[in-house]
Amino acid sequence: MRILDAFTALTTELTTELNARQKQYNYYRDQLLTFDEGTAVWKTLGEVSLNSYSGGTPRAGNPEYYDGGIIPWLRTQEVKFSDIERTEVKITPAALENSAAKWVPENCVIVAISGATAGRSAINKIPLTTNQHCCCLEINPEKALYRYVFHWVSSNYENLKGLGQGARGDLNSGIIKGFEIPIPYADDPPRSLAEQARIVAILDKFDTLTHSITTGLPREIELRQKQYEYYRDLLLTFPKPEDTA
Repeated sequence: MRILDAFTALTTELTTELNARQKQYNYYRDQLLTFDEGTAVWKTLGEVSLNSYSGGTPRAGNPEYYDGGIIPWLRTQEVKFSDIERTEVKITPAALENSAAKWVPENCVIVAISGATAGRSAINKIPLTTNQHCCCLEINPEKALYRYVFHWVSSNYENLKGLGQGARGDLNSGIIKGFEIPIPYADDPPRSLAEQARIVAILDKFDTLTHSITTGLPREIELRQKQYEYYRDLLLTFPKPEDTA
């Protein structure tokens, strides 16, 4: 019990630390994304985007479309306020050719538009395809930084989700592209991008600490939980009487 309680206490301590850092992140995000009157111009996401993309779902059950697939295909359940570097499902070139799925360039801001996932956002760090329930915005780098847009959209998850329509609360590309974002010093692009970069640098540090599954507290908690489970199984496994005879 002493050994296992020590692991439990450590995990609890790390979880408490994570919750504190999450509150700190939310506080600074709200502060950094709130501008004095006259210092920012409100623009729609469509106005700061070069292109928008949706997708499609290759016919399920057709092995030609999925077996041996090499093309990353994103579903909305994988959109979780984080960077996307891989997808759980891959499709074939035949699926791409015979469905509404299409290539989406890397570093787009992806917003889920369907049901329970509506309003969630992510950034694709690889070129990929998506199903039809994703709206992917290719941000104009001369107007806004894609990570700045991502932090803004993420911070407004509840507001965006509240715009959902119908029984399932679905969004659509028109709603997404019509959503407004404050652009600091919009009449001075170099200054605007520099200020966005300053904000992003701060928020990215908190985001890594509170969300990263490879370097942040979530990763540390995951490792401690696995360590706990290993020793729990080891300590609570006893030899049978015949094994000790």
